[in-house]
Amino acid sequence: MMLKFAKRMMTETDKRLLWKFAYNFGYKGMRSVQLFKKRLKKGVHFPPFLFISILNSCQLRCQGCWVDVESPRKMIDLDEWNKLINDAKKHGNSYFGILGGEPFMHPQLMEMLAAHPDCYFQIFTNGQLITDKVAARLREIGNATPLISIEGREVVSDERRGRLNVYSKTLAGLEACRRNKLIVGVATSVCQTNIDLVSETWLNKLIEMGVHYAWFHTYRVVGPKPASHLALRPEQVRQIRKFMVEMRSKLPIAIVDAYWDDKGEALCPMATGVSHHIGPGGDVEPCPIIQFATENIRDNSSIYDLLTQSAFIKDFRETAAKTSRGCIVLERPDLVKDLAIKHGARDTTQRGTAMPEMEALTPRNSQHDPGNEIPEENWMYRFAKKHWFFGFGAYT
Repeated sequence: MMLKFAKRMMTETDKRLLWKFAYNFGYKGMRSVQLFKKRLKKGVHFPPFLFISILNSCQLRCQGCWVDVESPRKMIDLDEWNKLINDAKKHGNSYFGILGGEPFMHPQLMEMLAAHPDCYFQIFTNGQLITDKVAARLREIGNATPLISIEGREVVSDERRGRLNVYSKTLAGLEACRRNKLIVGVATSVCQTNIDLVSETWLNKLIEMGVHYAWFHTYRVVGPKPASHLALRPEQVRQIRKFMVEMRSKLPIAIVDAYWDDKGEALCPMATGVSHHIGPGGDVEPCPIIQFATENIRDNSSIYDLLTQSAFIKDFRETAAKTSRGCIVLERPDLVKDLAIKHGARDTTQRGTAMPEMEALTPRNSQHDPGNEIPEENWMYRFAKKHWFFGFGAYT
């Protein structure tokens, strides 16, 4: 199956883009994790992967969204971006996740990508603004992969995304990526209304559409309108995990997840120190759904200093790891509140309701499911997770 996948990558994508991916993301990404592990031995925590929400604006109104998409625009400008990325590069980082809002609404996005040809960027997007012209420019720059969110077929997509004709518009963006030979992925926030996409039939459809990787993550009940009726039951989360493990050895498409290690034990990327988040206002947050901060990239300090010296981030990371291998926001929202109060963290939302939202959350299960671990079966995934994306001693 790996040979079939390799053939797809060689025949369906621009060879230059494939080389950029292999070197900037693959080789340099592995190197950044090795540097991260060396720093850990010295007690220094600086994540190898940073996720950056470059603006809050979006043209959709998704159920359960925690971003202030209707508020006045906040964004990280090109100068702030360059300072942030350049400082992270000094410490070996090469991969960055770009989030929003909708990143393609940022007027300087292409300039941001072009400014750092030695890095690799994954753009989390609804895909609707990816025209042929945009896709051609992405191909020309060569260092980014669009990860296009599809939350269901026609009816469910409109319901989940709060707009009409979402599915067809998103597929048009996906087709533009295929025509321009981009490396492209599809992400799904799996919930009660779209769990039917967790199927071999859907993955085969993605392969037919030229998708090279799929990312299934479970819906997080957070935000001002948390839509708790969409939350998955524990047995459904196990179903998703089992499905991913089986399909990795069956179909020529990469399947990404960030919440289980090689042994099938749950993990939290924030708790392991693998990744943290910078919001559209420059706030340095533990992860995208924890909208509290004590530091900001506009404080005239480097991102390295901010993250390695933040008592708030350190306490959050350690408390989460001691509490559960799962998601502290879902399982223990009371601890999130306590940590924010303890450190005097400010609410980083424009709506100013992050604390009442946290107080209103009902504790629920996350991906942590002791006794029901499903280990990786495919040797390549198992090896990669063991060496470049696992607990890093966080849970010992």
